[in-house]
Amino acid sequence: MEDRIGVGLVGYGYAGRTFHAALIAGVTALDLRAVVSRRADEVRRDWPAVTVHADIDAMLADPAIGLVVVATPNDTHAPLACAALRAGKHVVVDKPFALDLAQARAVIAVAEAEGRQLFVFHNRRWDSDFLTISVAIAEGVIGEVRHWESHFDRFRPAVRDRWREHDAPGAGVWFDLGPHLIDQALLLFGLPDGVLASLARQRDGAAVDDWAHVVLLYGERRVVLHAGSLVAGGTHRFVAHGTRGSLVKHGADRQEAQLVAGARAGSAGWGEDPDPLIVIDSEGEKRERAAVPGDQRAFYRAVAGAIAGPATSPVHPVEALAVMAVLIAAQTSAREGRVCAPDLLSDERNRWERRRVTP
Repeated sequence: MEDRIGVGLVGYGYAGRTFHAALIAGVTALDLRAVVSRRADEVRRDWPAVTVHADIDAMLADPAIGLVVVATPNDTHAPLACAALRAGKHVVVDKPFALDLAQARAVIAVAEAEGRQLFVFHNRRWDSDFLTISVAIAEGVIGEVRHWESHFDRFRPAVRDRWREHDAPGAGVWFDLGPHLIDQALLLFGLPDGVLASLARQRDGAAVDDWAHVVLLYGERRVVLHAGSLVAGGTHRFVAHGTRGSLVKHGADRQEAQLVAGARAGSAGWGEDPDPLIVIDSEGEKRERAAVPGDQRAFYRAVAGAIAGPATSPVHPVEALAVMAVLIAAQTSAREGRVCAPDLLSDERNRWERRRVTP
């Protein structure tokens, strides 16, 4: 128990409550000790033994806190992460970890200067749907992938009064769901040559984008990333077409739904996915392949291992920087109506390639 890493969580909105607190509690090497939130009653109801702070300063002054998790609105991620790093804490920051590339580079520079570890919460690497189709692709089930589609669609026809839907920096569906879609694509296919994007506001009263369609260009390969807010059904999570066949994954990972329903991370049935992967061969014959279970606790287990040493970081800062570069390139493409290349420096690209070859 004495070896557990004390964790302080900043923010107890949807992400902090549903994902971070629950996943941290599911990792034995971590101990959630403090939460910074104005929702003190909610925190104490859910976590009676946790100290609740009204602001971050008191938590940063606590030597028992070794890891700070930032789960606040997007426009506060970078300044809060920098404050925690300068206080000598390791930091997990929700995606996207900054609003632009200059800010992202500044956060990474602070982490390096302070000798602290920075982790960006790209939790969807450990979703059942992505793991299932990734394994099939790695095994060469459909040969070389020429076309890939990744959909993160929802049916939310009414605009809600929450920061993600306000006209503010870091809001909108692309900044919300785009990092997930991009991170998964980069893991499979690497950095694209160019990005072509279209963003729209499709719902009545929408103040920010609620529809995104982004194409990543890799020579003749095309990777399509899509997020919509008016999709009641009839779509899929992933599709891959290759030189020897196709893969279709209809159902999405269930961990978020399980957490929302009150399940404990790691409880019976955790991460299990009843929806199989459909494999279609070159003759058009279909067969089912059982889904691989997902477990987003793997992110926090790896965080604990990296802090304790000598385990490798689950998401290296340069990987998160590459995601930011594609995120911003898509914004620019949609605004200017042209193909944009991710704006990474040569040394950043080299570091990213080294990380990809030897994670």
